[in-house]
Amino acid sequence: MLFDTDIFIWVQRGNAKAAYLIEHTEERYLSAQTYMELLQGAQNRKQHQEIKEFLMTFSFDVLRFTENIGHRACVYIEEYALSNGLRAGDAIVAATATENSLTLVTSNAKHFRSIKDLRLKVFKP
Repeated sequence: MLFDTDIFIWVQRGNAKAAYLIEHTEERYLSAQTYMELLQGAQNRKQHQEIKEFLMTFSFDVLRFTENIGHRACVYIEEYALSNGLRAGDAIVAATATENSLTLVTSNAKHFRSIKDLRLKVFKP
């Protein structure tokens, strides 16, 4: 399962359901986009280190950008930016999930619902 940035934010806020979801998912992935967003949200080096340790502790695999992911993200922007307000970061996350045949788990379903070929699991905190 590919985890969207918001799931990590729920864990940081102490949401037990989000923590349970991560703990009870066998294969855990995040996109390079999500990894960058997590690090960007850190306020200092200590928080950077805590994020890295959390990802290592739970054996998250960071899925790097590929040419196919970039191409698919561009297609998603062309198709959904004007009609649904899809933003570049979300397009990259969705493309990463689709290109790797993974289900994306997010609590921001409205950002992704319109993407037809994306498998989506909606998290309700």
